[in-house]
Amino acid sequence: MVLAPSLHLRQTQSLVMTPQLQQAIKLLQLSNIELTAYVEQELERNPLLERAEPRDVAGAGEDRYDDRRDAGEGVLVDSPDGRAGSEAPLDVEIDNSYDAQEYESGPAAPEGVAAAGAEGFADDWSNVGSGGRRDFMDEDGGYENTLAGGVSLRDHLVDQLACDVPEGADRLIGQAFIDSLDDNGYLTVTVEEMAEAMGAPVERVRRVLDRLQRFDPPGLFARDLSECLALQLREKDRLDPCMQALLANLDLLARRDVPQLLKVCGVDAEDLAEMVAEIRACDPRPALRFTDVPAQPVVPDVLMRPAPDGGWHVELNTDALPRVLVNHRYYALVSKAARSKEDKGFVAENFQTASWLVKALDQRANTILKVAVEIVRQQDAFFVHGISALRPLILRDIATAIEMHESTVSRVTSNKYIATPRGIFELKYFFTQAIAGADGEAHSAEAVRHRIRALIDAESADDVLSDDTLVALLKKEGIDIARRTVAKYREGMKIASSVQRRREKRMKLTQA
Repeated sequence: MVLAPSLHLRQTQSLVMTPQLQQAIKLLQLSNIELTAYVEQELERNPLLERAEPRDVAGAGEDRYDDRRDAGEGVLVDSPDGRAGSEAPLDVEIDNSYDAQEYESGPAAPEGVAAAGAEGFADDWSNVGSGGRRDFMDEDGGYENTLAGGVSLRDHLVDQLACDVPEGADRLIGQAFIDSLDDNGYLTVTVEEMAEAMGAPVERVRRVLDRLQRFDPPGLFARDLSECLALQLREKDRLDPCMQALLANLDLLARRDVPQLLKVCGVDAEDLAEMVAEIRACDPRPALRFTDVPAQPVVPDVLMRPAPDGGWHVELNTDALPRVLVNHRYYALVSKAARSKEDKGFVAENFQTASWLVKALDQRANTILKVAVEIVRQQDAFFVHGISALRPLILRDIATAIEMHESTVSRVTSNKYIATPRGIFELKYFFTQAIAGADGEAHSAEAVRHRIRALIDAESADDVLSDDTLVALLKKEGIDIARRTVAKYREGMKIASSVQRRREKRMKLTQA
């Protein structure tokens, strides 16, 4: 047999990760905050892309959900237990039309204005659509800009420094200490390092620090947790030798070694319980109350509410979705004016990018809604009966039902939230492992954790449940679980062992 080279034609199919496909995957896993930031960057970069402002709807008393149904975003989910419902189509086109008349013409002037020939007044009246006549607009830009801002920790301490420390070297040292605080209010430098940096004697720097440690709020300028607590207890006149001994052995308190603490502090059980309660009343991070970073609220991507016929109505939260469109009129204008090859290429590239972004946002919204609808459908018992009815669910179950890949479902459920009648949950919350039941029925791991916590919360000081006892109780309820699994779940929920819980309940060390 002779081997000779030859040419053959073969037709194959392969998936190519184009830049646009990679970008679409990236958009899918972004949260609504990250997506909004990305769209804002594209709006600044691309002149053919513009924000689609919501149109003013006459009659403010109209139902909010009726306006959103015009976009085709609402979906009625049938209940598995027979509650009726009808499903709206998932594939919805985003309206990318440009209403030239709406953008070109402002609101109509009152009768008699144009006829009177008052051109100046007519021009001023055209500004009503943007919030009223221009000469009546506040320069501040809004009422919220006139509100007083919160006082920062640095300003709060600088004011006290100006009152308590005289001008000169001591105030400069105090200012340096203020600038060396971390976000929790602890010092990031030692007294020796500060003395060397300021070129001052160590004793002088220590005296300034002692004065600063009496500032409000108590606990600032500490070098460790023990000193922070000591400063606050000193302010309450509770820093006696026994309390100092307890603060010097916080590691024993963390291990809940009650016998050793009684020996070290030289007090009885009742006094130790009172001392621990006083420590718990202290603030280990006294500077956090002055934080200037506001807490970022969770904005749900999907809204869910009961339907009148007994099912569930699931829709996208349009307030969390950036709305953009391609300005076709401006594209036609600039494409005609482009003369050079570079200008034509720039216009064509931006038009293609803008068109793709509108399509990608539409595809992302549809995918999120499709996954959320299927999750609601399969976890209907949870929304009706609570966490005890949460069923085991994995990504493959959703992917198979909606005919998508598991990786796509994983990206969709990351950092996406749904607002339900039982609260706001991340979509990943509904995916839990299955635990075999004695009757052959699987139980959700999250439901088992909830049951373990409920059993432990109901125990008394005289009957603390061990892990073996918890296993026996769960098996009576039809949950077949190993002891090590119970211990793992208990430790994951930050619940102490039965020995430690018994000590705490008897010593009354737990908070009420």
